[in-house]
Amino acid sequence: MIDRITIQAYQVGLVLENRMLIDVLTKGKYWILGNKEVLIFEMNQPFQSRFELNSLLKHEKLASMLEVVDVMDNELVIQIQNGIFKDVLTTGKYAFWKGVYEFQFVKIDLSKVEITEEISMSLLENFKLKPYTRKFQVLNFEKGLLFVNGAFVKELAAGNYYFWNNAIPIEVKNVDIRQQQMEIAGQELLTKDKATLRINFFVRYQVIDAVKALVNNKEYDKQLYVLMQLALRALVGSYTLDELLNKKDTISKEILENMLEKINALGLSVADAGIRDVILPGDMKEIMNQVLVAEKKAQANSIMRREETAAMRSMLNTAKLMEENEMLWKLKEMEYVEKIADRIGEITISGSGNVISQLKDIFVK
Repeated sequence: MIDRITIQAYQVGLVLENRMLIDVLTKGKYWILGNKEVLIFEMNQPFQSRFELNSLLKHEKLASMLEVVDVMDNELVIQIQNGIFKDVLTTGKYAFWKGVYEFQFVKIDLSKVEITEEISMSLLENFKLKPYTRKFQVLNFEKGLLFVNGAFVKELAAGNYYFWNNAIPIEVKNVDIRQQQMEIAGQELLTKDKATLRINFFVRYQVIDAVKALVNNKEYDKQLYVLMQLALRALVGSYTLDELLNKKDTISKEILENMLEKINALGLSVADAGIRDVILPGDMKEIMNQVLVAEKKAQANSIMRREETAAMRSMLNTAKLMEENEMLWKLKEMEYVEKIADRIGEITISGSGNVISQLKDIFVK
């Protein structure tokens, strides 16, 4: 049996006899004698055959024409063709024809967590490679803590972070580092003089040490709430109601000074705190109102007495001056006559001329 075979440019023919590779044919025309099989391959395609690749590679000419890539378990290989990402090769053995394309293969060890290979972010987001990566995001107002296999590794700044997807558990815990406000509302407290009241308290805080807040402490915000609650209760219990109302604006500063060390141990800083409302029970409110009314009445009486005393003192001084100076006495008389005249429309005189003389005596004397 004789067959004529033509091998075109960028083609390769494999001549097999009894399933054994006996010859490799490149571009040209050939006569094939006997019971032989010729397989023709395109060199611009990856080499794939129904025959076992390792047995074919025993032929030196074929082995010299192929670039072979072995991908082991827990490995990936990124195939780059003429400088452009082409494919992701998983576990197996691959062969590519030399001389048509320029190949580059980046081998990846999936058994490790960190991506130490020089791979661009756009390539990590490619749909072919994305299933083999894990992505975590830390926002601009956050800090991230990286835990690998349950152990804390490092703190992460804002950005996107990629890790190989394998059996090793990875977790990134994010914590908000912006200033936040906590409300401690409706606290029923007892003062030193056994007065019951309710207080609404607020705290503005910020996470400054993410490791302390998340690694060394559990639920730092709840711990801060309890700290402030206990500190407020202890401080209110050390003051009488009047002292508390007088020092309402300075109590927060005293609380923060007493709790500073414990707040720092939570990885937090407190910028401000204060009492928003002091709510008295109904009966206590009525008593306070009565006390306030009594105080205001007493103040009013005191002011009236003070003004009366000043008026009497002024009258006494005026009398002394008039006693010492007859002209001032006459001027005072004329002032009162003028005031009387302002209120009288006309004067009718009856009787003898003695009335005229008397008026003359008053104004001329």
